Amino acid sequence: MLIELRSGRRLMNQINVVPYIDVMLVLLVIFMITAPLINPGQIELPQVGKTADPPIAPLEVSVRTDQTLWLRDRSRTGEERRVTRDELLAAIREKQKQHPAQPVVIAADKDVRYEAVLEVMDMLQQHQVAKVGLLAKPRSP
Repeated sequence: MLIELRSGRRLMNQINVVPYIDVMLVLLVIFMITAPLINPGQIELPQVGKTADPPIAPLEVSVRTDQTLWLRDRSRTGEERRVTRDELLAAIREKQKQHPAQPVVIAADKDVRYEAVLEVMDMLQQHQVAKVGLLAKPRSP
């Protein structure tokens, strides 16, 4: 009883959040005023000249359903000719002498077994053809 009489106050067991709200509103106003004044960073990109070498047209190897190989050189005539595996490798070696990074794309009929395409890819990789890709037709909408 004596303690209650001496201090006329009661203990508060709640947090007063009003000062925190005031501080947050002041910070929000400061950020809203200063944000439009800040200039975004600009990046100065380096400049390069044009490359001297035009892109190399890839050799196109077609695998038909009867497991025959056809080669099309788009940089020359663009006509397909039937080749054996040895003729294919010889033609690719000849092109690689002129352009060491000669790309080769494989176009296979959709009914060709996956194994036949992998055999051609494996053969090209064994003979150090660095850029081998697969040619596909986009789906029509």
